[in-house]
Amino acid sequence: MLLGCIADDLTGATDLGVNLAREGLSVIQINGVPDADLVAPAADAVVVALKSRTIPADQAIAQSLAALAWLRAHGARRIYFKYCSTFDSTPRGNIGPVTEALRQELGAGIVPATPAYPRNQRTVYRGHLFVGDHLLSETGMRHHPLNPMTDANLVRVLTAQSRGKVGLVDADTLDAGEEAMRARLAALAAEGCAHAIVDAVRDEHLTVAGAACADLPLTTGGAGLGVGLARALRDQAQPGAGGWARPEAPVPVAWLFGSCSEATRRQLAEVRKQIPGVRLDPRALAADATAAARAAAQAAAQAAGRLPVVVFATADPQEVATAQAELGTQRAATLIEDAFREVTRALLARGVRAFVVAGGETSGAVVDALGVRALAIGPEIDPGVPWTRALGATPLWLALKSGNFGSDDFFARATQAL
Repeated sequence: MLLGCIADDLTGATDLGVNLAREGLSVIQINGVPDADLVAPAADAVVVALKSRTIPADQAIAQSLAALAWLRAHGARRIYFKYCSTFDSTPRGNIGPVTEALRQELGAGIVPATPAYPRNQRTVYRGHLFVGDHLLSETGMRHHPLNPMTDANLVRVLTAQSRGKVGLVDADTLDAGEEAMRARLAALAAEGCAHAIVDAVRDEHLTVAGAACADLPLTTGGAGLGVGLARALRDQAQPGAGGWARPEAPVPVAWLFGSCSEATRRQLAEVRKQIPGVRLDPRALAADATAAARAAAQAAAQAAGRLPVVVFATADPQEVATAQAELGTQRAATLIEDAFREVTRALLARGVRAFVVAGGETSGAVVDALGVRALAIGPEIDPGVPWTRALGATPLWLALKSGNFGSDDFFARATQAL
C-alpha cells in the first residue's frame, strides 16, 4: 500500500479518493474504523473514513490511532491525515490533537499541513486561507453551525490547537521548487517546529509539495495535497482492485440534503423548483417521537414515482441558530442524523438503490443505515465528488458530497451521470 489515509469525515474521504484515483492510483474506501480481521481488496491507496471532525478530541484521537494501526498492519508505507479544505475545527481541535497523536505514534518529525485546493478555489497565502477572493473568515463558514471559522490565519488556528510550535512554508519557497521546500522544512524543524502550514495558490505548488513530502511518514491536508502525493507516487502504482460499475438498468434514486452550507442551500433551491420534497425539522422531531417515522413513510411512498425522492433538513443560518438555541447544538444534529437513518432504511426497503447526499454528517448517517463498509471509487461528477459503488452483496451506488461542493444543478447532473 503506497498511501494509507485517515479522513475525518465521509465526504472528505470520497473527495480524497477520487483525486487519488484520477492521478492513477487504485483506491478503496473503508467506512469507519476497520475491524482487525478485515482484509481489504488490494489497492495502491486505502482511505479510512471516520466521523471524527466534531466529536470530542479524545475520541477522535482514539479512532484515528485505531485506523492508523490497521493501515500499518496492512502495509501502509506513509500516512495522510485528510481534513476539509476549509480547515473545519474549533479552538480545541480536532486537527491539531489528532495530528500530534499520529505524529507521536509514527515517530515523525515536522508535519506539513495545508488544506489548499486551488482547483476548488481554496488557496493559502502567507498562511491565510482564502475561498475564492475572500478570506475564510469573511465567507459563510463564519456561520458554520458546528465549527464556525472566524480566523483565516491557519498558523494561528493550528497553534491554538497544538502543543507543538507551528511554522510556515511560504509561496516563494514553493516557487523555488521541492528542494527549497525540503530545506525550509528542515530549517523549521531545527527551530523546534512540529507543524508547518504550507502555502499553495496554484496547483503547481501542490505538485511541488507532494514531491517534497512523498517520503515523510506523516503529512496532513485537504484533497489538494493528496493530488500532489499521488503524482509523486503514481510511477510506483500497481494494478489494484476494481469494483466500480454503473447499474445495468436505471435504479430508483434519492436526493438527501443535510448540509446547511450556502452551496447546498442553492442546490436545494434549484431542486425544489420541480420537486417539493420531505422536510426534516429538528424542532418537529423533538416535539413528536413519531415525526421521523412519518417522514420516512412519506419519502418511501414517493420511491415508486418518476422523479427522485427528495428529503431535506437544509435551512438558512437563522433557522439553524434558532433550533440550536432551543434544543442544543448536539441534540439538534443528532435528531436530524437519526431521522436520515430512518428515512434511508425505509427507502432501501422500497427499492431505492442510488443515493446522492449533501453533508458529511448526513453522509455518515446514510452509510451507517445502509450498512456499507467499503466503496469502490468511480467517476468524478464535480471536482472532489465521485460516484462510488458499495462493495457488498446488495448493489448500491452513492454520491457523497461535502456541503460546500458542487454546482447548483449538481443533483440532477449526478443522476444523469449514473
